[in-house]
Amino acid sequence: MQGLAFAYPDGRQALFGVDLTVQKGERVALLGPNGAGKTTLVLHLNGIHTAGAGSVRVAGLPVAKKNLAEIRRRVGIVFQDPDDQLFMPTVAEDVAFGPANLGLRGTALQERVTEALTAVGMAEFRDRTPHHLSFGQRRRVAVATVLAMRPEILVLDEPSSNLDPASRRELADILRSLDVTLLMVTHDLPYALELCPRSVLLDGGVVVADAPTPELLLDADLMRQHRLELPYGFDPSVAL
Repeated sequence: MQGLAFAYPDGRQALFGVDLTVQKGERVALLGPNGAGKTTLVLHLNGIHTAGAGSVRVAGLPVAKKNLAEIRRRVGIVFQDPDDQLFMPTVAEDVAFGPANLGLRGTALQERVTEALTAVGMAEFRDRTPHHLSFGQRRRVAVATVLAMRPEILVLDEPSSNLDPASRRELADILRSLDVTLLMVTHDLPYALELCPRSVLLDGGVVVADAPTPELLLDADLMRQHRLELPYGFDPSVAL
């Protein structure tokens, strides 16, 4: 992203010239208070939002109408609410939806579904109705719907929100096992420390810090200025 600026139709400016480069294979946490522009920023990565100024490139491809099909194959976004991504009668049909739209059929499609569900530990639930699953299970299926597209870049919006401790840990294990570039929007600072060696702090639509995650979390003044707080008793220096 170079000089990325964006305003909503009502005139509210959300991003003010963001410069950000993420290298292949990196795991980066995108931190910041509510209203900082984090979700707005990541929705530019596959063309859901279009830059008002500046540019966005994915693997060298400009995010432009002519490239959207390929970019959306490369960039998978898992939304904060898994129910935004689950709408078919069964888990398997939800996971098959994306690859089927790419033209996969028959055995190749079923293999892709099995591969994605196995990666998130949900293969035995393939014939279940999504809304009969727990929230944590639905979150894992939502990840599978994206993995079925075999993305190079996985974007997650608040992946640990509303998860119980066991589901949170299980999801972390899944994310660590994936061979993808990871960009994670989160308020869960221990999760950022656990999964992402690098963190970018966004506030007021601009990048205010870009540093190794432990370094950023140990900067008490920076954290305070941008309304970030660690859980009571959590010490990043001890957790490393």
